[in-house]
Amino acid sequence: MKLGNFKVLTFDVYGTLIDWETGIIEGLKPLTDRVSHALGRDKILEAHAFHESAIQRLTPSKPYRDLLPVVYRRLAEEWKVTVSWDECTAYGATVGRWPAFPDSAETLEYLKRHYRLAVLTNTDNVSFAGSNATLRVEFDGVYTAEDIGSYKPAPRNFAYMIEALGRQGFDRSQILHVAESLFHDHVPANEFRLANCWIYRRHDKDGFGATMDPGTTPHADFRFNSMAEFAAAHRAEADT
Repeated sequence: MKLGNFKVLTFDVYGTLIDWETGIIEGLKPLTDRVSHALGRDKILEAHAFHESAIQRLTPSKPYRDLLPVVYRRLAEEWKVTVSWDECTAYGATVGRWPAFPDSAETLEYLKRHYRLAVLTNTDNVSFAGSNATLRVEFDGVYTAEDIGSYKPAPRNFAYMIEALGRQGFDRSQILHVAESLFHDHVPANEFRLANCWIYRRHDKDGFGATMDPGTTPHADFRFNSMAEFAAAHRAEADT
């Protein structure tokens, strides 16, 4: 299997292109600075992953910008901190300001010359618009949880994306799904027999960070530790 065999790259955004762990940690500082006991970075991310995943499963049609305030309130309750709803909603508005990884925009600009690019993201349209401005690329397809009415890893999200790309003339064999999260992306990609590329941003860290433990180790057709490594592999393949 070669990278050049594909015509469409579909991306997870948060964790793959956007450094959402830094965004989450910074966005939660008004809360975590008031917690009476020490909280390590991983403990914060793991608690966030639990509440986010639970709320996404139970209220799948709630837009991400409205879901994050509930996550904030659940975390405050868990850590025994009193917060106002205004503070909760302020956290929900931070997504569009979360930073991109340093290699994301440049790599996307390069890949745009060789593929059609699409995103399958667990966020809402307003939040993604802010992130898209940071990534500085025009995607050929934008499939948000808000549009679909559910959150990955729900099969519905992948079915929606595959059907939408099929309407544009692309068979699933021409699609390579590119993502960091095993839980949200690679497990369902395997179930849908989609070729997949693992961008292992957390290769030098333990645990799963802001995502849930997938409970299994899914197959990955390609693995790189960064988007820059992905681009370098594509260049090397093209030169052979």
